[in-house]
Amino acid sequence: ASGDGYYSFTASNWQVIALNSNIPMERGSPQYIWLQRELQRPSKCTLAYWHHPRFTSGPNGDNVNTSPLWELLHAAGADVVLAGHDQVYERYLPMNPDGQLDRDRGIRQFISGGGGAILYKFAAIKPNSASRYEGYGVLKLVLGDGRYDWEYVPVTPGFSDTGFDVCH
Repeated sequence: ASGDGYYSFTASNWQVIALNSNIPMERGSPQYIWLQRELQRPSKCTLAYWHHPRFTSGPNGDNVNTSPLWELLHAAGADVVLAGHDQVYERYLPMNPDGQLDRDRGIRQFISGGGGAILYKFAAIKPNSASRYEGYGVLKLVLGDGRYDWEYVPVTPGFSDTGFDVCH
């Protein structure tokens, strides 16, 4: 484990990687080099999470600083990225590092920021944004054997987003 807020662990046969989007992430940075090494460990399924979303339809806009990490994760066949920062819920279709649809090897990003802070409104809806919600709630992820299931559970009934996918 790193004292800089990035570390990894195994959960339900998944490699889970915590990254820190508040420190340098560029190629050659300590976090980048650490992630390169971490992704060399064999794993059927990989989930990474950090604070600032790479892609977002929220008012803060895309965070291009996370691009180098997304590129490493995509090249290694990672499955899911979780982010927060924007106080909304948004789920994307699997994408490559440029935000293009990539159903075979793309990473599905979830933004789950409806946990209690003042909610945001969506700005311009981004390509491959598959589901959005401007309300309080939590994202439930079940990490299974070679697959994952998601369900957004809103505080106020009326919105639903559920599904599953298999790992690469």
